[in-house]
Amino acid sequence: MQYKDYYQTLGVEKGASHDEIRKAFRKLARQFHPDVAKDKKVAETKFKDINEAYEVLGDAEKRKQYDELGTNWRPDGFSSRSGTAGGGGASRRGPDPFAGGQFGGTGFSDFFEQFFGAGTARRGHDPFAGAGGGFSSVPESGTDIEADLLVTIEEALHGARKKISFQREGVAKPETFEVRIPPGVRSGQRIRLAGQGGAPTNGGRAGDLFLRVKFAQHPDFRVDGGDLIHELEVPVARAVLGTECEVPTPDGPVRLKIPPGTQPGRKFRLKGRGLPTGGGARGDYFAVLTIVVPAEVSPEERKLWEALAKAGPV
Repeated sequence: MQYKDYYQTLGVEKGASHDEIRKAFRKLARQFHPDVAKDKKVAETKFKDINEAYEVLGDAEKRKQYDELGTNWRPDGFSSRSGTAGGGGASRRGPDPFAGGQFGGTGFSDFFEQFFGAGTARRGHDPFAGAGGGFSSVPESGTDIEADLLVTIEEALHGARKKISFQREGVAKPETFEVRIPPGVRSGQRIRLAGQGGAPTNGGRAGDLFLRVKFAQHPDFRVDGGDLIHELEVPVARAVLGTECEVPTPDGPVRLKIPPGTQPGRKFRLKGRGLPTGGGARGDYFAVLTIVVPAEVSPEERKLWEALAKAGPV
């Protein structure tokens, strides 16, 4: 299992601020989004790598765990620096005797799954249960196995089909499954593949395979329930004088009229432009105004700002 350098993936330094990481992600995600890139196959792989990196570095707790893990990580899941399991509290530390396999096509690497993924639900047969007391002839169900599945906002809106593979431990050929993503699927929702989990013993039922949906981070908006939130950046002069802006939505760009004197934080609502919420309904799309102040100004611009400041409050 290969160590993933998420800082290198996003092209940022290890000491980068959260804002620098977010900006790097947005830039790369727009560049490699499968809907806009010419080479769809390459873009899809790159987009998944970028999302995985931001999933970790964009979350303060996961980033802390990742930094504690360090480059001294070993394939057995332990850090040679500390002699303890890497991840500082990650959901899976080191080899899991209940996992018994590796996934492909879920959108996440084995490295991510081991330290930050859904893990496996340890229900059913326990291979250590009969230690010292002989083997039981009672039928035991197989373990339920769980993994994360990366789903884009567009796939959640329109639905999709994905092919994933599961390489069971000790089995040479991986099993391939076609997974249906229903329109309106929510982040955290589990898709069940009945009977595709761990093997039973003594005639019990096979465990199930659960794929937990995780939304891919989008460069233009975030999800809030069934609503989509877009951060609309407007230069201060345009907010004062009024303007028109084009905002990206999953259904295509829409032009918004920004009235003169619009204040930061104002929400512009586009009804029914969010994600499906059931019964044919959809959530809403909100463009939240953010005022952009220039970080640097030319001498001529500075004179104009000084003149405005003398004329009255700006």
